[in-house]
Amino acid sequence: AEGVYSQAFLWLGRHRLDFFLEKLIPIPVIIFILVGILIWVFLELTRHGRLMYAIGSNETATALAGANVNRYKILAYVISGVMASIGGILLSARLGRGDIASGNNLLLDSVAAALIGFAVLGAAKPNAFGTAIGALFVGILLQGLTMMNAPYYTQDFVKGVVLVIALIFTFALSFSGRKSGH
Repeated sequence: AEGVYSQAFLWLGRHRLDFFLEKLIPIPVIIFILVGILIWVFLELTRHGRLMYAIGSNETATALAGANVNRYKILAYVISGVMASIGGILLSARLGRGDIASGNNLLLDSVAAALIGFAVLGAAKPNAFGTAIGALFVGILLQGLTMMNAPYYTQDFVKGVVLVIALIFTFALSFSGRKSGH
């Protein structure tokens, strides 16, 4: 059966706002920025976010310090699910259809963004700001390849190269952090 999307829903994925230039910023980018700020505030400025970082660094020590590790793991999965659903809704609004396979090619992009985010600004640790920068970098890179009419397999190759470079930086930063005693 064929479904019908409302124009308001399609607007969410397809509309662009004027910002210095006409139709410059897509609505999903605005939502991405707002969600990124919200996640950054949660992780960096709240006790719950700091405990999530602590659990990621050393689960046993955090449990011994009195944190309910299982509760925070469940919270992390809930947040991940909510973020995935927001992404799925925006993708469906952009495409104008619901397709269970439409996000299959985004897994490598998200892993690359997270690994690039690990190395951003020499943080050598997972951080929301770095992951947002990594996502912007991957998105701009793929958009540039699309504008150059690069074949899809070339895009996958370039994503793979970026992922390998991000892994090298990640391991180099981790190694230098351990070597210096941090």
